[in-house]
Amino acid sequence: MCAATPPLPVLVVGAGPTGLTLAVDLARRGIAVRIIDKSAGFPRTSRAKGPNPRSLEVLEDLGVLGAVLAAGAAPLPMRKYRGGVAVADAEPFADQRPTPDAPYDRPHMMAQWRLEEVLRDRLAEYGVRVGLGAELVDLAEGDASVTATLAGGERVEASYVAGCDGGHSAVRKLLGVPFEGRTDETGLMVCGDVEVEGLDRGFWHQWFDEDGAVMLCPIPGTRSGWWFQAGPELDAQGAPLPPSLAGFRRLFAKHTGLPADRLTRAALLSTYRVNERLAARYRVGRAFLAGDAAHVHSIAGGLGMNTGIQDAYNLGWKLARVVRGQAGPALLDTYEEERLPVAEQVLDVSAERLRATLEAIKRPGGGLDAAVGPGTNGLGGGYPWSSLAASPRATPRLRAGDRAPDAPCRDTATGAPRRLFEVFAGPHFTLLGFGTGTAGALREAAAAHGDDVRAYGVGAAGEPCDLTDAAGHAHTAYGVGPDEDLLVLVRPDNHVGLVAGADEVKAVIEYLGGIPSSGTECRS
Repeated sequence: MCAATPPLPVLVVGAGPTGLTLAVDLARRGIAVRIIDKSAGFPRTSRAKGPNPRSLEVLEDLGVLGAVLAAGAAPLPMRKYRGGVAVADAEPFADQRPTPDAPYDRPHMMAQWRLEEVLRDRLAEYGVRVGLGAELVDLAEGDASVTATLAGGERVEASYVAGCDGGHSAVRKLLGVPFEGRTDETGLMVCGDVEVEGLDRGFWHQWFDEDGAVMLCPIPGTRSGWWFQAGPELDAQGAPLPPSLAGFRRLFAKHTGLPADRLTRAALLSTYRVNERLAARYRVGRAFLAGDAAHVHSIAGGLGMNTGIQDAYNLGWKLARVVRGQAGPALLDTYEEERLPVAEQVLDVSAERLRATLEAIKRPGGGLDAAVGPGTNGLGGGYPWSSLAASPRATPRLRAGDRAPDAPCRDTATGAPRRLFEVFAGPHFTLLGFGTGTAGALREAAAAHGDDVRAYGVGAAGEPCDLTDAAGHAHTAYGVGPDEDLLVLVRPDNHVGLVAGADEVKAVIEYLGGIPSSGTECRS
């Protein structure tokens, strides 16, 4: 029986992109959530340069894609210099195009603080606001909740706590989770947001010389703001000097050949070191780690923030189902089961992209375009190893655990265009029935699980169905033949849960029933 005053369902610690994504996902599912951050104010740091294609898909599902696209810009061509002279231009995404199954073919550039603003605005629509100046100092787990103690003495009792509080995570440290890996003290960069006049904002400028480098990328939404990255100045003993406006001006003049006073302001100064670390565990009882609290790696490939956003997207629907009593707590074990191996892959990809970049910039014309490569768009990820990916069959294009592709269709009843991503959007499972032979299975599955499953028949023009796949894009993306009857169950995080034949609806019902209601969680 639930207590008279039940604990808060979920406390999120850390209000960066990972924590905000998780809070928004929980709030839209009707889960009471509190999100706190130890900062006294919202940071204006730029850090990550924007969401990659998979994160754009996540942000579309959360209902913020329009605001994200309006606040940022498409990736710019890169102009590379040697000795102050432009030697090459590169457009890493010039040959890429959206496809019916993947509508976003390139990342979207925007300051991290601006993405955080967009997510905070969305969260506020659900009546939730970030609590600032709230530093976590202790965690104590009981039988049915975990109590978080804040620096001012406040105690917050919650059913679950999610640590999304960065590489120096207090949650991870309080849990005693090892954060193993390495820090490269030799590969340093000084970074900051600067104001520069008289430089073409149509390019990401990159000066790579044998004795150092300067990189300047225009910050979208500003008139003269730029992201500044450079190799540090060294003192007489060869030790790196800390970043400063004067130092940035000297580096700017040295490598660009332009007057130092073109660079008029420098803020948010920091020194970056390559860190490659991975938490040994993502779950300890009722506490979870996500984003940089769970994994850090090189910035090559732009995977840090994006991996955190996708961590949150995986965790959100699972926490919601358990809190609402729709699933047993064992479902939460699949978060670590699925996401920790992904982080291991990301560490490998980012390390390889860093190696490729460092090799490329040794040659005139080499630049940061070398960091773009396989695995950096986030679209190839999946969880075929997961215990949630048990499935009677697969198709030539798709297996359980894979990212569920998009496809343009039409609403058969109205004739209006309707993409599969629009069908998936929301907190439910989606059951697609390809072929007229799946109609009975769709009705049976929907009847068995009510609003938890939205069922849609997908057919060719003229066939009785909910979604008309006139151009065959859905059938192609899912690897279903024109005369084949097939069921595809899509999870709330838009990954394929199961592929089954039309006569295997029992497998669908058993799959959903295999995430059993425990009957012991208090509802929000």
